[in-house]
Amino acid sequence: MRQRKTKATSVDIAHRAGVSQATVSRVLRGSPLVNAETRKRVMDAVKELNYKVDRRASSLRTQRAGTLALLLFEDPTADESNINPFFLAMLGSITRACARHGYDLLVSFQQLSDDWHADYEDSMKADGLILLGYGDYIDYRPKLERLVEQGTHFVRWGAVLPDQPGVSIGCDNVAGGRMVGEHLLALGRRSIAFLGDASSHYPEFHARYRGCEQVLREAGIAEDPSLQVDALSSEEEGYEAAKALLGRGVLFDAVFAASDLIAIGALRALLEHGLRVPEDVAVVGFDDIAMARFCNPPLTTVFQDTSHAGEQLVETLLKLVNGQHAESAMLPAKLIVRRSTPVGA
Repeated sequence: MRQRKTKATSVDIAHRAGVSQATVSRVLRGSPLVNAETRKRVMDAVKELNYKVDRRASSLRTQRAGTLALLLFEDPTADESNINPFFLAMLGSITRACARHGYDLLVSFQQLSDDWHADYEDSMKADGLILLGYGDYIDYRPKLERLVEQGTHFVRWGAVLPDQPGVSIGCDNVAGGRMVGEHLLALGRRSIAFLGDASSHYPEFHARYRGCEQVLREAGIAEDPSLQVDALSSEEEGYEAAKALLGRGVLFDAVFAASDLIAIGALRALLEHGLRVPEDVAVVGFDDIAMARFCNPPLTTVFQDTSHAGEQLVETLLKLVNGQHAESAMLPAKLIVRRSTPVGA
């Protein structure tokens, strides 16, 4: 009897090429994330087994690229990376979450001046966008509105605001600011300076400032505008902001920096000025980046869970891609006490 031929499947291709079925799928849909050698092995197996892709059925099944795009925006840094180390920490969890859901991740570095809101979905580059880092929110907002108008699926890491365009996953920055204020007050510090832009242009920094101010106000301490100095998230900005604060001649016994990078820059300025940390001035940051543990002294800071954040960003975006309802969410903050604040009052 003549043996009946069976049609080759993607599993057969994967076995012949020595790769996973997911890799076969990536090659067949033209994903740029497969190297040339692996692509050749898969295509050789396709030819040997006379495998035919049912493009019509595949298109009807998915109508998707099978890829999510992560857009990283420029940040001022001491090196040429222009990427905040906080976002680099989040990148790993986003990559792992995409892999668990069977998606490729396309990472693209964007300058804020670029036309980054171009339609990724219509060009089939990606099924949705994850946005990390954005600078001035007032300048950034119109592009978010454009994404909403285009019907683009996107989610961003950032402040959760009542009238924002689209969906955001962020930290409970007000609660984090309150933790800092309560910690410093418990140590007997009552003249607390804030380094960071405390305006609607940078709503995450503003929320941290508001949280700390709420605690001080409840303790009967009036807001003192001379104790606030604008700064963006970099060591250099923190250094210059602390120098400006010292130049005002105002008395302060603690510094709350809106980010760890600002705090690390401020530490240098304080030490150069002959002030001891934490004896003369307690210093607290925000983010808990890796450098916070290794600066001198190790930095008390507010921890943001980058691992959970990355998972939440991917899962929320996939809900939108699949036509499901998705809401903005705030993740809890946690105070991490180290040697830049004293152990007692």
